[in-house]
Amino acid sequence: MGERMISATDLHHAYGQQEVLRGVSLHLNPGETLVVLGGSGSGKSTLLRVLCGLLACDAGEIRVEDGRCLREMDEREREKWRMGVGVVFQNAALLGSLSVFENVALPLRMHRNLDEAELKVLVGELLSQVALDGAGGKMPQELSGGMRKRAGLARALAMNPNIIFYDEPSAGLDPVSAGRIDRLIVERAQSGTAQIVVTHEMGSAFRIADRMVLLHQGHMVAEGTPEEFQNSSDPRIRQFVEGGADGPLEESAS
Repeated sequence: MGERMISATDLHHAYGQQEVLRGVSLHLNPGETLVVLGGSGSGKSTLLRVLCGLLACDAGEIRVEDGRCLREMDEREREKWRMGVGVVFQNAALLGSLSVFENVALPLRMHRNLDEAELKVLVGELLSQVALDGAGGKMPQELSGGMRKRAGLARALAMNPNIIFYDEPSAGLDPVSAGRIDRLIVERAQSGTAQIVVTHEMGSAFRIADRMVLLHQGHMVAEGTPEEFQNSSDPRIRQFVEGGADGPLEESAS
């Protein structure tokens, strides 16, 4: 599939004495949607923050599409790489003091030299892509949870990223709103964008994934296609897919 967008090897990270990532290795191919599964405390959100450059790992290596090591980049190089990365946070992370329009426009104002007319057109197009036409004048607190997630996605798309990271994009949403988010993720994949989606929602995972990995207590314990996960006899995969309380996946104390 050509050069890998991300290749991570033996990642470790701890918060104080608590090791959260224990030797995780994975890769992301061009145009692929990789779903990272795991229960609470499995390390999946920490992994996402490490992979997108928001958090430095304690050990291990991350190489990006041109083969460069993220850790070895200087700040200017890292900033340039991050401009090609979009992140959709679990709580959408919209600024409550800014309208939806201004939230989406923020990265464009920071990194693009656009006049107000150009900005208005581009933000309007971004909001239209996520089915939020006419919502630009609203404040974040006026939006439903699903609409906030979509506004967060519009902002993540603003710089036309090569990779988008999603942290629990359908968490806390009703089935209809979650389905809309899933559809938007699939549409981005069809446009050729590489994506990493962290979730514990199996229905969503099966709808959007090209490939899945399962984390448990900081270890990557399984990897495969959705079909392989559905048909697996691995008791760890079966327990997570079926939602069983009993099995090898003990609940984390963290």
